[in-house]
Amino acid sequence: MTVALAIETSCDETAVAIVKDRQVLSSVVSSQIELHRTYGGVVPELASRQHLEWVNPAIAQAISQAQVQWDDIDGVAATVTPGLVGALLVGTMAAKTLAMVHDKPFLGIHHLEGHIFAAYLDQPSLQPPFLCLLVSGGHTSLIHVKAAGEYKTLGQTRDDAAGEAFDKVARLLGLGYPGGPAIDRLAQSGNAAAFALPEGRISLPGGGYHPYDSSFSGLKTAMLRLTEQLAAAGPPLPKADLAASFQNAVAKALTKRAIACAQDFNLSTIAVGGGVAANRELRLQLSQAAQGCGIQVFFPPIALCTDNAAMIACAACEHLGQGRRSDLGLTVQSRMPLEAVMSLYGEPAD
Repeated sequence: MTVALAIETSCDETAVAIVKDRQVLSSVVSSQIELHRTYGGVVPELASRQHLEWVNPAIAQAISQAQVQWDDIDGVAATVTPGLVGALLVGTMAAKTLAMVHDKPFLGIHHLEGHIFAAYLDQPSLQPPFLCLLVSGGHTSLIHVKAAGEYKTLGQTRDDAAGEAFDKVARLLGLGYPGGPAIDRLAQSGNAAAFALPEGRISLPGGGYHPYDSSFSGLKTAMLRLTEQLAAAGPPLPKADLAASFQNAVAKALTKRAIACAQDFNLSTIAVGGGVAANRELRLQLSQAAQGCGIQVFFPPIALCTDNAAMIACAACEHLGQGRRSDLGLTVQSRMPLEAVMSLYGEPAD
């Protein structure tokens, strides 16, 4: 059994968790949503300062909840990439300090790999290979999970991530921040077939369309033009129908690509991760489509969809169990391809 303490501060959640293999012993998440709501999005400098204030209390709370001693902990991990550099530095320096003080190995974890490992926490018996649909505010990818540390991105957005599109459309409709939950709530009372919206296909140079890549900037622009036309026609603006139609278009595009990718690569399981994995329409459409194709779909619990440290600790347990460690000189990076994850442990990337 491997026990890891992990710190996640890549964006606007200060999170600390302790995990034993694939079992969560404690998970503390302090959200900064109220702090950033006034600005309609995350302000990096404010996020970093809040992490500095909250990280030590979160560490103490996680240890207390888990009812463990430092002798029980095998390693300390932190998200080191991708994310806001200032925010990443807070969690990484805290984790390195704990590792040195308590003479524990340190592991730098890739944030996207953490979202993949969220599926393991809910489905402990899950094993590769499988397809991960990772949909969040910053990322929208279809990832072939071959083994821990061995990944291949098969499809991705060419512009806006799905979660980013949700935030922008919510702002357009005056729904506030964060946009995903606001649109999801409003869409429940709307007509998803009220407005026809573009799918966001990516043309190929030789003709046809990319089967797995997506685009959401055109959908966002279509929503802008549609709301302008409706507003010009006179109030009230049918916000519920607009939200439902937009949400339906996003879910349909993601479902179509995920199912096609799983079938083409002969993968019988799709694990969904990231904040948009909490969206009810995506859960419904993808589950129904997968059932008709004989494909298993796993959605993590809502608490594991958004950023959290339990998924980071779970990834750390796997790497620790395979004898991997990170150098204490490892630096944070705002971006890093998921395929380069093994470089975090001094091993060559595929």
